[in-house]
Amino acid sequence: MTEAPPDVPVSADASDDTPAEVDARRTVALIVGVAATVAFVVLRTVVALGGHEPLPIDLWFDDLMLATQTDLGLVLAWIPAVVGGTIGMIVIGILLVGIFLWRRRPWDAITLASAIVLVVAIGAPMAAVIARLRPEESLAETVATSFPSGHTAVATTVAVTLGLLLRRWYVWAAGAVWVLYMMWCRCYLHAHWLSDVVAGLLEGIAVATIVWVAVEAFRDRRALSAQPQSATS
Repeated sequence: MTEAPPDVPVSADASDDTPAEVDARRTVALIVGVAATVAFVVLRTVVALGGHEPLPIDLWFDDLMLATQTDLGLVLAWIPAVVGGTIGMIVIGILLVGIFLWRRRPWDAITLASAIVLVVAIGAPMAAVIARLRPEESLAETVATSFPSGHTAVATTVAVTLGLLLRRWYVWAAGAVWVLYMMWCRCYLHAHWLSDVVAGLLEGIAVATIVWVAVEAFRDRRALSAQPQSATS
């Protein structure tokens, strides 16, 4: 009996997917990724045309966060701020990649690791170059690296990538809650303007979807190149 090539890009939970269904998922993901990229560029342009000053909606939302600030709210806001920080996300990223490797899903591990590395590689230098000032009453950050929100971008990247890889509604739901929680906390702590966290959301969606499509396409090519060798073995 001829064995299937080891690199066939079929997830553990989608072995019955037809090629048309697989292609449809990738097409949708690519469209979403491109749309998020375009939206990010538009938002970046709007912010630049405004001299990197806060937009009217930014000022309104920041005032709202200040007006609703409570001690309990601050405690809740610091949770994702710490967990989603540099050290926290490194630990979480290593754990998730390790779990995928332990479950013998190396391609999923590669997808997640690549997406996290890429979103940081894009966002961190961009934020430093743009150097948008944070709200004056910031409780969490003082350095002028406000646009886009790195916490939100990484959180979104991880959430969307896990949703694409695991394909469970509760993974998508948990990821959406976490991302919204992160966006709220960064604004509640006045570490970012609303447009900063929206930009981080768009960046994370774009990176996660495009990286996933790219890795899946690479797996297809490897599988096709391995087929003649398998047929003769």
